[in-house]
This record gives sequence, structure tokens and C-alpha cells, in this order.
Amino acid sequence: MAEEIGISVKDKFCLTIEEASRYFGIGEKKLRRLVNSNLDAGFVIQNGVKILIKRQRFEQFLDKLSSI
Repeated sequence: MAEEIGISVKDKFCLTIEEASRYFGIGEKKLRRLVNSNLDAGFVIQNGVKILIKRQRFEQFLDKLSSI
């Protein structure tokens, strides 16, 4: 059986909704709403029903939102 590689969330390229929720301190429902309303913003990767968030791009997106 393959061993799990423990990678810190801050070092990951993409985060699941659950990981992103804990990392950014945003509720999962709010995060899903942000993702669904910004699918073309460049921070979302969809693989079937699984949603991944590009961590650095999402950080930039949040910075832009907070500066408005």
C-alpha cells in the first residue's frame, strides 16, 4: 500500500472546500457560494463534482475583494 505524504495546507497548490474553509476561516457554505458565483475567476478547478481551489489565486481574489 502506498504511504500518505503529509503536505502542509500552506504548501499545497490546490485545496478542497474543507481545507480552504479551515485555512481561510470562511464557512464551507459561504465558500461554495463564492466558488459558484466566480467560476470564471481563475481559482476554481472542477473535476466532475469535486471542486478544488487554487490557493494562491484565491488569496489574490480575496485581496481584491477586501480592497474594494
